[in-house]
Amino acid sequence: MVFLKKIWQFYYNGFKEMTVGKTLWAIILIKLFIMFFVLKLFFFKSDLREYKTVDEKSNKVIENILNS
Repeated sequence: MVFLKKIWQFYYNGFKEMTVGKTLWAIILIKLFIMFFVLKLFFFKSDLREYKTVDEKSNKVIENILNS
């Protein structure tokens, strides 16, 4: 348990003392947000929304897998 506490303190103190790194991490997190949430909303639409029941959805998935 002491080993894990030392690892946590090492990273905690490292991030706490960062100056330029904090800005870079903020840019990275903003880019990830844009990639995974915004682009998914506009470009990766789900075709399964048009099906009502779970059986219809599962049949569509099986059909797509077998036709690939």
